[in-house]
Amino acid sequence: MNDLDPRAFDLPASGAPVNLSRRGFLGASLGALVLGVSLPVKVSRAQEAAAKVVPGTRFPAFLEINPDGSVLFRSPFMEGGQGVHTAFAQIIGEELDVDPARFTVEAAPPGPDYLVVMGMMRITGGSFSVRSSYQTMRKLGASGRMMLLQAAAQKLDAPLEELTTEPGEVVHAASGRRVPYGEIAAEAAALPIPEEAPLRDASDFRWIGKPVARLDAHDKSTGKAVYGIDLKVEGMLQAAVVHAPRRGQEPGEIANLTEVEAMPGVVSVHALPGAVAVVADRWWRARRAVESLEVSWKEPEADATNVMPADFSSEGFKQQLIETPGPGLVAENHGEAATALEKAPKKLEAVYDAPFLAHGQLEPPSALARWNEDGTLDLWTPNQAPEMYQAAVAAENDLKPEQVRIHSPLLGGFFGRHFLYHGASPYPQAIALAKATGRPVKVIWTREEEFLRDAFRPLAVARFRAGLDAEGLPEAFFAEALGEGPTGRWFGRKPEDPDPSAVEGIADKPYAIAHRRVEHVVVPIPAMIGWWRSVGHSMNDFFYEAFFDEMAAAGGHDPYELRLKLLADKPRHKALLEAVGELSGGWKRGPFTAEDGTRRARGVAMASPFGSEVATIAEVSLKDGEAVVHDVWVAIDPGSIVNPAIIEAQVNSAVALGLSSALLEEVVYTDGEPEARNFDAYPILPPEKMPRVHVRILESGAPMGGVGEPGLPGVPPAVVNAVAVLTGERIRSLPLSKFDLTEGGA
Repeated sequence: MNDLDPRAFDLPASGAPVNLSRRGFLGASLGALVLGVSLPVKVSRAQEAAAKVVPGTRFPAFLEINPDGSVLFRSPFMEGGQGVHTAFAQIIGEELDVDPARFTVEAAPPGPDYLVVMGMMRITGGSFSVRSSYQTMRKLGASGRMMLLQAAAQKLDAPLEELTTEPGEVVHAASGRRVPYGEIAAEAAALPIPEEAPLRDASDFRWIGKPVARLDAHDKSTGKAVYGIDLKVEGMLQAAVVHAPRRGQEPGEIANLTEVEAMPGVVSVHALPGAVAVVADRWWRARRAVESLEVSWKEPEADATNVMPADFSSEGFKQQLIETPGPGLVAENHGEAATALEKAPKKLEAVYDAPFLAHGQLEPPSALARWNEDGTLDLWTPNQAPEMYQAAVAAENDLKPEQVRIHSPLLGGFFGRHFLYHGASPYPQAIALAKATGRPVKVIWTREEEFLRDAFRPLAVARFRAGLDAEGLPEAFFAEALGEGPTGRWFGRKPEDPDPSAVEGIADKPYAIAHRRVEHVVVPIPAMIGWWRSVGHSMNDFFYEAFFDEMAAAGGHDPYELRLKLLADKPRHKALLEAVGELSGGWKRGPFTAEDGTRRARGVAMASPFGSEVATIAEVSLKDGEAVVHDVWVAIDPGSIVNPAIIEAQVNSAVALGLSSALLEEVVYTDGEPEARNFDAYPILPPEKMPRVHVRILESGAPMGGVGEPGLPGVPPAVVNAVAVLTGERIRSLPLSKFDLTEGGA
């Protein structure tokens, strides 16, 4: 979802906070100052009463200043380890003048008040949370501070202009008096929202731009953080499931049903769409029972939909993509690529591919459902889009959205796994089992069921053609991205439009190539697909940046120097590339001998994901036919920053995941089923293979970009480009573990 533009979310002049009733749906503590901020939507009617909110017309996020001086912020965005709750505490705390450590941040419930992304949807993804609401949250904090100053002026009988604030209190310097925020919260709540609330100058920032400690670190490191799998409600039963080997199959006869029903703790056994569940008093008993089931699975009916073909294989589908002809849907077109290619003195072609990838999250999927006596439904489930879940649950259960309460715990895994994927979430199972048993039911999938029903990153293929001029410089470029992207799959697209998630990382690259054309050849994927960390960039930047090195080699140019040359008119990108070169101690391609005697080489790559710009260099050696990555240098320019410590942590984790995908990860389908059902058959990067990571943050002043995902896309191409230097051969397929990497020429 790289095409979402945060600049569309600048707070309009009319976007003032709204002082909502403390008796309203927040149920705030007595005496709390409760603020709602009118978020940036052109059709906003922010002054309407909360009880009259029309979905899509007023979208406040809520802030409470409690009598004890603590602050509660209900975040429109989910926390999944990316640090978004800490960032919001910094932003609001900066303008409110409250230490971020005094904040408690929790996920807001569904409702039109929190539809902050383009006024149409509330999604935590695309590295979009902070950059889409930065100014909005500053305005919220500044308005709260102004109201506290006004309340203090009345209490102290002092002119407003003589008052200022220090963290958590209003100060009257002339008399030496101080008033803690908590003492005037109730008075401030009774005041009208100020029309003007000046923002702090950046030179006066206490917390924005500083490495503030994570608010969630203590609870997570001491085991106090509560995730979906930890949740309990009174009278709760627990359930485990076994899914059909292939999507579309349905449960038939259970040969040992009577024996399983008699197992310790078992309450009941249920046939569900595409699965069988066992409900028990404890989850471990449910799991042991469900794994004992002898189920015969029925093949799909002839008119069944969402069916995985019995003969589907990832290798066969990859070959289908390679052989599918164009033309495709035009994603980028500059100049006359076809004519320039035909006339170019030198031409080259290449085909690249990347496999399905699993999310491999540490926390297995879970859902807890409870039907209430009044017909309403409570659902606790990790998610990245509460309103989407609420609407889907309501429609699926013949309820009104307001009859469904979605509770959003901390995410124990992220990267797009918790979007609303049909058939890839346990929430429908929990709801059905709760209705069938008349008790609250929590469903937890085993690791094996998660690997079977994950929404994988799409398998993708890219075909490239390039034409070089007499000086070996690329003058014509043509690319075809083949396959399907998750954005088109789940949000739809116009028939004439390419899927942005299928072409991002190939289209609109910054290099000065006069004639270029990028097309999307749409080929539906039978497998369940979803968003994965950095989405299309995760494979497309590998395709493009590796092929760029091929163009450099064919033209007799150093790949780093050629990038600099083609970025001469792009000062932001050029500065970033120079910065990563300097960070690495000076660019040297190699091969060269390191101090430890190993023969090494370096690869470089650029990426422009999610509003940020990134340059990456990787240093690699070969050992026993495998690539060993020693160092990765990343220069990232997110425009402006909130917390550099979080950025560095996110880059480190992105490098780890990018390297894992480059070296090891691959979902292989055979006979319609994924072969890997746990980490024993789906290896991920072990600690001993993690390189040293060096990060430099640049602030160009461009509109704020994302930080959670941009560090990933440059890693695979940088590593593969270095490997090509050492082996003398170009690898165009991932992961590298498929190949015997023996040191050769070049």
